Amino acid sequence: MKMKKLIRSLAATLCFALLTGLLFTLGPAAPFLNRADSGMVDMLYQHTGTSSDVIRIIGVDEDTLAEYGIYQEFSREKTAALIEKLNADPDKAPAVIVLDILFTTESNNKEADDALVSACKKYGNVITGENLLYGYIFDKATNSGGVGIKSVEEPFDALKNSTLSGFCNTTQDSDGYIRYTMLYANTDGVRHNSLAYETYLAYCRYIGSEAENLKTNSNGELYFYYTTTPDETAYNYEETGLNDVLKAESLGSRYKGKVVFVGATAAGMEDAYNVAIDRGVQMNGVEIHANILQALLEGKTAVPANGAIVAALAAVLIGLYVYFTRKLKLLPSILIGAGLMVIWPIAGLVMKAVGLTFPVFYFEISVILVILYLIITKYLIEKIRRQNTLHAFSKYVAPQVISALSKDSTFEIKLGGERRHIAVLFVDIRGFTTMSESLEPEQVVAILNQYLDLTSKSIFQNDGTLDKFVGDATMALFNAPVDLDDYIYKAVCAARDMAAGAAELEKKLEAEFGRSVGFGVGVNCGPAIVGNIGAERRMDYTAIGDTVNTAARLESVAKRGQILISQEVLDALGDRVVVEPVGELALKGKAKKIPTYNVLEVK
Repeated sequence: MKMKKLIRSLAATLCFALLTGLLFTLGPAAPFLNRADSGMVDMLYQHTGTSSDVIRIIGVDEDTLAEYGIYQEFSREKTAALIEKLNADPDKAPAVIVLDILFTTESNNKEADDALVSACKKYGNVITGENLLYGYIFDKATNSGGVGIKSVEEPFDALKNSTLSGFCNTTQDSDGYIRYTMLYANTDGVRHNSLAYETYLAYCRYIGSEAENLKTNSNGELYFYYTTTPDETAYNYEETGLNDVLKAESLGSRYKGKVVFVGATAAGMEDAYNVAIDRGVQMNGVEIHANILQALLEGKTAVPANGAIVAALAAVLIGLYVYFTRKLKLLPSILIGAGLMVIWPIAGLVMKAVGLTFPVFYFEISVILVILYLIITKYLIEKIRRQNTLHAFSKYVAPQVISALSKDSTFEIKLGGERRHIAVLFVDIRGFTTMSESLEPEQVVAILNQYLDLTSKSIFQNDGTLDKFVGDATMALFNAPVDLDDYIYKAVCAARDMAAGAAELEKKLEAEFGRSVGFGVGVNCGPAIVGNIGAERRMDYTAIGDTVNTAARLESVAKRGQILISQEVLDALGDRVVVEPVGELALKGKAKKIPTYNVLEVK
């Protein structure tokens, strides 16, 4: 049996370990699981911070559109004017001016185009935007295809030759949220950096610092931590409308040595996206680039940890959890699971410090599945087992005792026993053998059932336990399996009730069958071993020991209508019973004679 339990435990351990491994391996491909995990990772990693004083934003806002009209008609002229004004005083010029704006073709206004090219070429601190065009690409070498970068929309030639450039594309996950950024992309053998990464490199050159060798995944992507939120009431980057900057008499030193992002902030320009730090409000694209730059400057980036190692670690932890809780109670098992659900995210925060991320949801759901399994096996199955046990006990234990057992969470039916002080009652039908020889079997059974019904009711009415029927004899225990107040007195009361009921039953049987029988009862008290005695497949709840044997011997010598008790019973009850001494009887199996008393009255 122990081996079977061990095998079942090992099987459960292996199953949950494999399930965990599968969740970590296949979960990212399942939309629901991936969205849930991405959300939990965001909750763990994404927190607001202090926006960098290095970064400024000049937005094409509603006031700017209201002042100048259609954006496409003024964008090049006003952008050129902005570059001139920001660089008017060389001692107060920005470090980098980043145009989150696409100028991929020449416009109908050559004068505006020339002004923009001239301003960018004159100051050399401008970065313009590119756009990656995606589409289906077929690879003849592998005879397969997929979505990839087909081409790049670059600034028109004159502008391209006058500025640095970087692609403005955002990297949206399958759930539509931006939490990864692509630093670079290679197309036709040419490397194109992202707008934020190109800005990062340019700023590092400006301050004379060497750019960090940033780790990315195989797609050139890395996970970045936002600093600000789209919430306008929060402390975000210093932001000013393009119209306000152009109209300002003096900019002072506001933009000196700063990285100035210029881009759309008006809602009507539809350049806003869902971001990982705030799942309720969209963030403008120019603000996303600013957050990415700050993440690159401050090292607030990460790459996914090795998936196979993380999956193996999670599988081992879940397997150990299942295995080592197999013998624990339900509550400690659940508490351990809750602890694991806290420890895993904490480990994620530790990994964050070294620039790694790993899934959270898959581990949490694995623990929850184990807890549900433990609830089913440790609680529901145990409850069913207890109900079955109590149902079995209900056949020979008083209803009030069953009620007590059902409320006792520590009560357990198992092979073996415990030492208890109990009262034991034996009752037997006198003249049963002679009666059996002269009546039909059906009549004998009818008489026997009526007598046994009487003995059972008398036992139950006094909170006793009906231990067993042995032919025409009945054995009862008092103070087992649960504690019973005044159990010795109740045992004698049960014997009295049997004697009282026997008188009426004798009259009934005399009239019905022409036969008269009576009871002989023996009651003793003392220590005994009480519990399930037998084998795993067949056990009986009973008592064994000298106390039981003495009660049986007293019943065997009791005459019809007698209730014989021992000296121990009399000493316990005192004047609550009226007895007559029977004398010291030599009982079978007893070396010494024992004082015996016949109960005449129970008070």
